Amino acid sequence: MADVVNGKKTRRVITWAGVLLATRVAAQEPPPPPEPLPSPALATDAVPAGAEPLTLDQLIWRARSRDARVEEARAELRRLEALLRQASWAWFPKFETRVGFGGPVPEARNDGLGGPPTTEASLEGDFNFGRMGVTAFVESTAVLPLFTFGKLEALEDAAREGPRVGRALQTRAEDEAGFQATQAFYGYQLARSGLVQLAETKKRLEAAGEQVRALLDAKSEQVSRMDLYKVGYFRNQLEARQAQAEQGRQLALAAIRLLAGIPEGEPVPVAEVELEPEEEVTPPALEAALATAEEQRPELVGVAAGVRAREKEVFIRERGFLPDLGLAGFLTLRYTSSATRQLDPFAFDPYNDREAGVGLVARYTFDFPVKQAQLDQSRAELDKLKAQQKLIAAAIRLEVTKVHGELVMALGRARAQSLAEREARRWATAAYGAFDLGTSGTRDMIEAFTALAQASAERAQSWHDVQVARAALARATGAAPLGHE
Repeated sequence: MADVVNGKKTRRVITWAGVLLATRVAAQEPPPPPEPLPSPALATDAVPAGAEPLTLDQLIWRARSRDARVEEARAELRRLEALLRQASWAWFPKFETRVGFGGPVPEARNDGLGGPPTTEASLEGDFNFGRMGVTAFVESTAVLPLFTFGKLEALEDAAREGPRVGRALQTRAEDEAGFQATQAFYGYQLARSGLVQLAETKKRLEAAGEQVRALLDAKSEQVSRMDLYKVGYFRNQLEARQAQAEQGRQLALAAIRLLAGIPEGEPVPVAEVELEPEEEVTPPALEAALATAEEQRPELVGVAAGVRAREKEVFIRERGFLPDLGLAGFLTLRYTSSATRQLDPFAFDPYNDREAGVGLVARYTFDFPVKQAQLDQSRAELDKLKAQQKLIAAAIRLEVTKVHGELVMALGRARAQSLAEREARRWATAAYGAFDLGTSGTRDMIEAFTALAQASAERAQSWHDVQVARAALARATGAAPLGHE
């Protein structure tokens, strides 16, 4: 896929479009403008009638919406949002409740005021259990936090940073998918333009072969058997280059299918665009690009949120040495069918107990060594994350500087190649005129038109590099296009 995206194969393929010169030289005709041919890229894809081809914006939108890495990031964001909801309800009291029912229970009867047993079976120490019954009970306790020295508030603040980290991870995955979609799109355009030129060259080459043979049969002194050999050589080379270009186009389509989430078996229609943009390309200043990256790069936003979350964790560990104050409540209900309920509040009644109450409580654990070790770990994790934050910031500045330099260099090379192609066209026109007048030979003509083909290939490759570099700079500064359906 790398050769398709970067256009290296296609650049080698388009170079062989220089065989067009030999055909025009042998045919002794002025070089006509290439006739528009149907794009082999779409003609071989069996696109249904009326199917809308994918534009770059639509491809980016699909990649940012359907890429598996984006779906993974969305799932992680939902998990972090759930943790935030969990932290926001940390103050809610935890009810610990036990419910039971069982038996048999021996008979225990008295006057209900703590007096002596009223039945023989109520005495202990023998095997006379009397009329046994069953028992049921409900026991519940709860503690409502009232004052935790800021630990609950810090926990919610730390959890609030989680979705920010999740959104930053999602944006990074979307930007990466969108950038790769741009690479695949322009790699396809480079391969497509190469195939169009090769198809036109093949058409001219076949006509030229017939013209060379006709001139040889007419005993013309302007051509020789060597010219026929040259045409045959270029024709064989052309077949090989076409196969390579088609393979590159198929790889680009496979990448587009994967990024756009198009099922296997369905056609992949792609819109045709020119590699050289119509508007003037003006790269932003390096300082402006660096400032934009510092403000919008999702990695910096995410790591900053992570640092704030770690700081809250350290705060919680520090306040862990202080107790938690709360309001506690309890409820106990127990009923036994074979025991008398005691009415005297001073009488012990394990069979028919009814108690409820509330009160202020303080909760504290005295595991000082463990708490100190946990605090040291949290501080170390915070220092580690801050070091990573500095490293990420430096790496992003380096990346933006590198990509910005590549864009400037690619733009300068593209403009120079456009001028070179213009000069090559003039050279080819002059060389053909000289050949037509008989003042130059076939070799000069072939060299001129080969240079024209090489310049055209280099121009297409250089503008492809400009488009990819623009997308890379947008991703590096965090200003990647969102795309739309």
